[in-house]
Amino acid sequence: MPKKCEICGKTSTMAVVRTKLRGKYNPTDKKRKYPNLQTLLVPESAKGERFKKFKGKKVLACTKCIKTLSKNN
Repeated sequence: MPKKCEICGKTSTMAVVRTKLRGKYNPTDKKRKYPNLQTLLVPESAKGERFKKFKGKKVLACTKCIKTLSKNN
């Protein structure tokens, strides 16, 4: 199962974590950050273009899409 929001298509991103050691920044590795995905049953009464094809289905959605969905209902 891919780590991707089915509604908006949000995927993982690369982030550089900078560690300060004795007044200087150490070269550190990159870290992959994943979106906060949760399973969600999209209600039949969902409004908006992006939720149209997911009505009545169980999807893997990011929390930003879940928040938007709750505001529209």
